[in-house]
Amino acid sequence: MAAKWIETLTGSLEQKKQYKQSVARLKALPQPYAETAAALQRYFLYQGGVTDGDILVDMLSDLADLFESAAAEQTPIREVVSDDPVEFAEEFTKAYGGERWIDKERNRLIESINRAETESERQKP
Repeated sequence: MAAKWIETLTGSLEQKKQYKQSVARLKALPQPYAETAAALQRYFLYQGGVTDGDILVDMLSDLADLFESAAAEQTPIREVVSDDPVEFAEEFTKAYGGERWIDKERNRLIESINRAETESERQKP
């Protein structure tokens, strides 16, 4: 009973556990893979702006899989992220879809402008 109440306030405890496990996997990578994965994770949080925790957990788990495999095979970092790491990161996050924070803000902007326009039309004689 208490766990359900807590999850209502804070979100899924299982989701948080999975997130922390993925982050721990990324931190446990050897260098330079750990540093690269940490930089990508940080970028994902800013650029991706994912609003669904399940998508974020899947994204980080897949990132950990990718870099664990690359580390095991000793694949050079540039072969993983290419010459343009920004493009790599943005394409990686696009693959997960879902609503992003910017989508919510775009909708909020459109709704605000529509309300302002409607109010302006009502005030005309």
